[in-house]
Amino acid sequence: MKIAAYNVENLFDRAKVFNDDTDAHREVLDLHAEINSLFEQPVYSAADKARMLVIFEALGILNDNDGPFVRLRKIRGQVITRPRDRSAPRRIVADGRDDWIGWVELKTETVDEVAMLLTARTIFDVGADVLCMVEAESRPVLKLFQERMADKLALPETYRHVMLVDGNDTRGIDVGLATRDGFPIGRVRSHCDDLKPDGHPIFSRDCPEYEITTPSGETVMVLCNHFKSKFGGNSPASRAKREAQSLAVRGYYERLIGEGQANVVVLGDLNDTPDSPELAPLLTGTDLRDVSDHPAFAEVDFQAGNGQRGIGTYGLGNDDDKIDYLLLSPALFDRVRGGGIFRKGAWPGSRPPRWEVYPELTERHHAASDHHLIWADIDI
Repeated sequence: MKIAAYNVENLFDRAKVFNDDTDAHREVLDLHAEINSLFEQPVYSAADKARMLVIFEALGILNDNDGPFVRLRKIRGQVITRPRDRSAPRRIVADGRDDWIGWVELKTETVDEVAMLLTARTIFDVGADVLCMVEAESRPVLKLFQERMADKLALPETYRHVMLVDGNDTRGIDVGLATRDGFPIGRVRSHCDDLKPDGHPIFSRDCPEYEITTPSGETVMVLCNHFKSKFGGNSPASRAKREAQSLAVRGYYERLIGEGQANVVVLGDLNDTPDSPELAPLLTGTDLRDVSDHPAFAEVDFQAGNGQRGIGTYGLGNDDDKIDYLLLSPALFDRVRGGGIFRKGAWPGSRPPRWEVYPELTERHHAASDHHLIWADIDI
């Protein structure tokens, strides 16, 4: 069984800012995360309100709800007053989260055709039997994407089973699972309603549990994840959120093992590095093993000659860019026969490129994703 995890960063519609070739996208994403974090404060201090106005201006929504890359959504109440006279000061009139309902959302636009094609090539060239896809829009989109791309690439087979449970992200950024014929999806258990002690959801998206039956008749429990991002700054709240998610997934894993399920996989985008305290409950507080630690895992010899092992899964693939994981219970880790990171659809940086890429990948915005696909072959 080949199993893989890949953050596809949306298939048909991607945040418009990601298609900007400048470095502006990082600032927009940081400000987007920061403003929505400020909105969640129960009480807005004078400093909070002042900062909101600065961010509104930087995002281009100080005078209008629509900016170049974001849109202010208001469902109930009012957060800002904008006199018709543009020289008059704008004011934050909401005094806290309970005064209004709304958020700032990223505008989307159709994904570049080349990027869409390279996403499909990455997925189908790897040929995983079980694939966790992060940042997918919906189950119908997953099905439509593979059917359309199968026609373009003349593929003889697509994924027979596709499942996605809507999670907590208002942008429709969810985690889904696709499996080939012979690997049916059985029971599914969502955790999007699980709460922290303060009453807020644990997961930014969800951590669905999928039961997969292999052709040999064995069952494997697959837990797909997309932890809280660091965008907007790695604030104490951001770190606490990832730690809470790590602790929760540890609890699910221990429950499954206690129920007699020996074959468990925890995988996906955990948005932090292996040495982070936030992931410690999961990475060092359990007997889960990282496939990149297996002797059969193929490391990349970077042409940059920087001495890296090549286990990074994001950006330029340096070791400290490792944020995507494929964690295996001991029973599965002992049956690993191979593994690696597939990078052909990822932007390789300055020349000479650090890895082989698809010939169509000539511009950064053509990249299939900022993430690299991680996979493992397991004899089961």
